[in-house]
Amino acid sequence: MKFDVIVVGSGPGGYVAAIRASQLGKKVAIIEKSELGGVCLNWGCIPTKALLKSAQVFDYLNHAADYGITVNNQSADFDAIIKRSRGVANGMSKGIEFLMKKNKITVVKGFAKLAGNKKVDVDNNGAKETHEADHIIVATGGRSRELPNIKIDGKKIVGYHDAMILPKQPKTMVIMGSGAIGIEFAYFYATLGTKVTIVEFMPRILPVEDEEVSKTMEKIYKKRGIEIMTESSVESVDTKGDGCKVSVKTKTGVVVLDCEIVLSAVGLSTNIEGIGLEEAGVKTDKGKVIVDDYYKTNIEGVYAIGDIVHGPALAHVASAEGIICAEKIAGENPHPLNYGNIPGCTYCHPEIASVGITEAQAKEKGIEVKIGRFPFSASGKANASGAKDGFVKVIFDAKYGEWLGCHMVGEGVTDMIAEAVVARNLETTGHEIIKSVHPHPTMSEAIMEAAAQAYNECIHL
Repeated sequence: MKFDVIVVGSGPGGYVAAIRASQLGKKVAIIEKSELGGVCLNWGCIPTKALLKSAQVFDYLNHAADYGITVNNQSADFDAIIKRSRGVANGMSKGIEFLMKKNKITVVKGFAKLAGNKKVDVDNNGAKETHEADHIIVATGGRSRELPNIKIDGKKIVGYHDAMILPKQPKTMVIMGSGAIGIEFAYFYATLGTKVTIVEFMPRILPVEDEEVSKTMEKIYKKRGIEIMTESSVESVDTKGDGCKVSVKTKTGVVVLDCEIVLSAVGLSTNIEGIGLEEAGVKTDKGKVIVDDYYKTNIEGVYAIGDIVHGPALAHVASAEGIICAEKIAGENPHPLNYGNIPGCTYCHPEIASVGITEAQAKEKGIEVKIGRFPFSASGKANASGAKDGFVKVIFDAKYGEWLGCHMVGEGVTDMIAEAVVARNLETTGHEIIKSVHPHPTMSEAIMEAAAQAYNECIHL
């Protein structure tokens, strides 16, 4: 069939691009080899949040006495927790099916490959067909990255996909990497009773976050019984026995850890192999497709968005890119995406959220700054909720008051970070935040208080 736009991949970049293109009057098809919604809805963002919520509920039950409530004989049903997570994911995927029908988007099942001359070949288990479009958007996403010396076997050495559907809860687990994926799974499994060890190559966990965030989370995780090994690397994993023998290189030598499961959380690899990019002449660099500000490749009519292009591999980034790409194709005049104002969120407990630059990055740039901090231990809402861990840290340019960065650890901060994102987009100053009345008692007051502390106006510290 002939379409105006074909989207390859139905993740949060692909399906959003398809919907936006349809809204703008284009005849659209989307090609997907697996479930609609891609990794995010089926094996990433959504089902992991369901797992983490179950862990949080179990955590509450274990500390019910802190709230004056007696609970006896509570236990976690691992199979039921996994089943609930899969149910949530399946429901969301069906929601995407509805959106495709609502927006009159043709869904083509199968593996897509660029065929040149504005054509796409599709192979659906041997059944082959070819479709044509003036504009082809490639949104094939990513997968768990494998280290050359540690291959994922899906049984003892697993990626995030397998970690969500293990047949039974492991008693011990080693997690390689302490980015968002590693930190989230560490919280989930440790809360359910698994003995977890995190191995991180960098000097601190959560290396992309502000250093104060890393230090705070390390203290919280160690208090929970999670072992943390920084400046360390997994050199090899012996899986020949019943479990795994993990050789870890540390500053003082090699140690061997025994565990049932090793989770590889060392980043993502892009899905750009075998989809016809090379044959079509599309330029790539280090596993990423090279695109302009509107996601156009060097080949006329071919675009790329999401994990396979520059920028952070985040669902909300892919969605924003998809909208911009579709609008540009339709003749609109969208603004390029500001990659300096992308929020990052980690959904462990307490949560982590940040946007903008860190204190260290400000110093590297030679910017004179005003920094404000407000601990949740001083927040009325946090105290009433039993959620005193964490803080809000804000960074302002000392000369002009520009809001350079915001970094948070605490209950619900992934929902709070949007205030900083919108404010920064509107070029709001610190004083404007201070003078914007925040409701009391809420966790969000901490943002106002932190801003006030930066200017020596804080009331509650």
